[in-house]
Amino acid sequence: MASEPSFALQQAVGARLAASAGVTALVPANGICDRSGRPELDRCIIIGEGQSVYDDFYGTAYATLHLWTKEPGLATSKEIAGACRAALKDRPWSLAGFTTHDLRVTNTHFMRDPQGEYSHGVVTVRAIVQERAS
Repeated sequence: MASEPSFALQQAVGARLAASAGVTALVPANGICDRSGRPELDRCIIIGEGQSVYDDFYGTAYATLHLWTKEPGLATSKEIAGACRAALKDRPWSLAGFTTHDLRVTNTHFMRDPQGEYSHGVVTVRAIVQERAS
């Protein structure tokens, strides 16, 4: 039986980012994680919210990546977002229990931390998937 689509997407995205030399040149692999709260490292990618939308034949899964950098500006967050997008463009994709018809970064958004210590980027990833027959 297949897992929940957004969970399968979360696992695949986390593994792809941790294996990407372009991403890990900017964020250490141990800084790519699924957890709550503020960052513990100067640079990290927190795999955040997920969502699955179901149709008769296909489903759409979403994953949100939160990019945190300890800097007064937004430049490094934008560099990390670009590295994530490049890593996620590579094909083919294999999500546990699902055939992946399309996977792409659909949105990036950047903001400053109110205290001015961190910059925060948000990357939205979308996958159109179909559950594999058991």
